[in-house]
Amino acid sequence: MLVTPAQLSAQLLVIVIDALERRGAVDAEVTIDDVKLDRPRNRDHGDWASNIAMKLARSVATNPRELALELAESIQAIDGIASVDVAGPGFINITLDAAAAGAVAKTIVEQGPAFGNGTLYDGVKINLEFVSANPTGPIHLGGVRWAAVGDSLARIFTAEGGLVTREYYFNDHGGQIDRFARSLLASYLGEPTPEDGYGGQYIADIADRVVTAYDAGELTRLDRADQQEVFRSIGVDLMFGDIKKSLHDFGVDFDVYFHENSLHEQGAVEAAIARLRELGHIFEADGATWLRTTEFGDDKDRVVIKSDGEASYISGDLAYYLNKRERGFERNIIMLGADHHGYVQRLMAMTAAFHDVPYVNLEVLIGQMVNLVKDGTPQRMSKRAGTVVVLEDLVDAVGRDAARYALVRSSSDSQLDIDLDLFTKRTNDNPVFYVQYAHARTHSVARNAADSGVDRSVFDASLLTHETESVLLGVLAEFPRVVRQAAELREPHRVARYAEELAGAYHRWYDNCRVTPLGDEPVSDVHRTRLWLNDATGTVLRNALGLLGVSAPERM
Repeated sequence: MLVTPAQLSAQLLVIVIDALERRGAVDAEVTIDDVKLDRPRNRDHGDWASNIAMKLARSVATNPRELALELAESIQAIDGIASVDVAGPGFINITLDAAAAGAVAKTIVEQGPAFGNGTLYDGVKINLEFVSANPTGPIHLGGVRWAAVGDSLARIFTAEGGLVTREYYFNDHGGQIDRFARSLLASYLGEPTPEDGYGGQYIADIADRVVTAYDAGELTRLDRADQQEVFRSIGVDLMFGDIKKSLHDFGVDFDVYFHENSLHEQGAVEAAIARLRELGHIFEADGATWLRTTEFGDDKDRVVIKSDGEASYISGDLAYYLNKRERGFERNIIMLGADHHGYVQRLMAMTAAFHDVPYVNLEVLIGQMVNLVKDGTPQRMSKRAGTVVVLEDLVDAVGRDAARYALVRSSSDSQLDIDLDLFTKRTNDNPVFYVQYAHARTHSVARNAADSGVDRSVFDASLLTHETESVLLGVLAEFPRVVRQAAELREPHRVARYAEELAGAYHRWYDNCRVTPLGDEPVSDVHRTRLWLNDATGTVLRNALGLLGVSAPERM
């Protein structure tokens, strides 16, 4: 008997392929993606709808409605289908019988944490690189957004069978580290912040910690150059330790911390250039070494070794990408800030130059900026960082769960304004409270059920006939597809919006259907079966929140 739309889609695919073969369309290619089902906006139109007949009618030279009627006849024969109607030019509307629709509740409870998991990336090695903030200051809001989104994507890819490595690219090679060291030294010496340096209370704090760690007396006996080197070596370690702790406290940990400097110190840059030279894409001109990226769609060729012998910025990208491929990663996803739009094409050209597939072996996701708003006013300054708002500022304002949820619930390619007043409310206006409260309510109902002698000793899906039960079951059945779409489209906000939809459906069901009997009313199989539905909802809410790295409280 059918349980989920994915199972119905699989049977529909068999029916469609059979119909095409009968009509002689043996070359028509149809996949499971072509027969995805949609929830009708009008519930009078059934549980699921398909436009497959309109998609394929031309390929078999027939009228869409005629093809829809043919498909509908076969669909009607599927076990668990109550009725099939053809509407308009060829929409197929499918209504499940109560038992088939309700069976998903038992399946969810039995599968528990595994419900929603899929096979999209079974066994695929995925390297997900995100945050990668320079170790020169606290993580600003752009990086915080990627921390929440990246960690959620990692969880979603894992749910789809992916072998995910969370990777942090430690930018410890280049001028920004010099500026950081000079800023620390200036703070120690009581000098103004260098013109191109870093400011904020955190600089003074780290400078003090460097002095404590090294020995204040010994430090005074060093010349300025040696003092700067002390602040560089110890200060970077302290700053990066703070970054790692901030991320850990935010629920984000990495499997690999990769040091950019190692690429230059261990010959990886030279090895990458040698590989590209073997492939015929390196040339010399004007005393420099170039990569011929114009052959692969870039607007100009790129210098990899400058005429003075120094490696260019892209040389590190070449070495790092090759390193990931040599570590066996089939899909490499990099999450960058809004100011990196112009960098995507050269990275895709680089991928093609290695004879890999752009947008498959390497993807670049671009995230937009985040603003905090309080009382309608943007918050632009931080006591810690001085010029920008950082991770701790957001968590201090709304808490970890609300911060993560707020950062994930909107598409990351659009600018985000987080209303601090909204996300601190303990009302249904606050979306994370709304979802968490729904989960807590499922546990409250379960506790009350136990006190009233209601258990799950009986499950009769045909008893779940109330309109709100039909809606709730339909939403529950959608969860596996939502997770798959979130993985395919790299859009974890789909899980958050789904959780809100599920919470709404559950609250409406709660208002109309009782799990515990009233007064002297005896416990019946309806109550027992509804307890399954209640617990199924709690399971899916918990699974959805888990994919977002947000807690699912049992009491609120």
